[in-house]
Amino acid sequence: MKAIALFSGGLDSTLAMKLIIDQGIDVIALNLDIGFGSTKSRREHMQNMCDQVGAELRILDIKDQYIKDILFDPKYGYGKNLNPCIDCHGNMFKIARDLMDEWGASFLISGEVVGQRPMSQRREALDLVTNLSETQDLLLRPMSAKVLPPTLPERKGWVDREKLLGIVGRNREVQLKMAEEIGLKDFEKPGGGCLLTDENFSNKLKEFIKYDKFEVSDIQLLKYGRHLRLPDGAKLVIGRHKEDNEMIEAAITPKYRKIKLLNAIGPTSAISANASEEDKKLAAKLTATYGKTDPENSYEVAVGDEVFEVSPYDSKEPAKKYFINA
Repeated sequence: MKAIALFSGGLDSTLAMKLIIDQGIDVIALNLDIGFGSTKSRREHMQNMCDQVGAELRILDIKDQYIKDILFDPKYGYGKNLNPCIDCHGNMFKIARDLMDEWGASFLISGEVVGQRPMSQRREALDLVTNLSETQDLLLRPMSAKVLPPTLPERKGWVDREKLLGIVGRNREVQLKMAEEIGLKDFEKPGGGCLLTDENFSNKLKEFIKYDKFEVSDIQLLKYGRHLRLPDGAKLVIGRHKEDNEMIEAAITPKYRKIKLLNAIGPTSAISANASEEDKKLAAKLTATYGKTDPENSYEVAVGDEVFEVSPYDSKEPAKKYFINA
């Protein structure tokens, strides 16, 4: 007997897998990468969680499908920000359902807890997700199973319902006690792992699509630096620190040109490749302003293949009117 688990890397989905594995069922931990996870790779963390409970980790990249089919036209709308949680979960379960035959799985599981999240884990929302994904009663939620109708795996006797849980609400005492009892190490504290639930990130994304078609290759650059929109419409991203600088440089696509101070220490910036001459000069000046520079001096700043000689502003105040998020 084998099950596919929708796996986020969090504590609930890890414990849900443990409850099923303890009943002698093999579990494939399926992580679907929509591109809007945290800025750091979580593969090592997810593998660690799976190793501790005995699940097999498989990661599938669905970024292109997610942007095309779900992100900008969700049937059930958004949460507080640009997070289409119900449609997102339904999409993920549908993908998992379609993999069942190929992977030899008999049912699906998830770590969802009734009432834990205001949009996606209300009882009505869980039913919407089940209907949207057309999983009917193939989808078992081990953490709250005892307060939900018995699913096919329970009715068929593949899973002992009495060994499942009946958690409701946001209190996590049961989960933390279970983690302690099984000796689970290095699990994550609860929190929104999806950047679409973050107000600042959502604002940057909303602003982006006013000017440009959003593609998979645009995701990474949105995650780093200060984001500005210049007078002639160019997008400017200025690094905040060393990690930002490295990630901005790695995320530059043909839509952008790299900006770098040539004769002083300063941030790495990126500007729209089609920026006007005026926007490029302003971007050079702003980049110099955020460097280790003196407004009394002038500096050479490379904007793509061009070099501009600029003097920094006396302060960072002039930059604020261009910020997408202050």
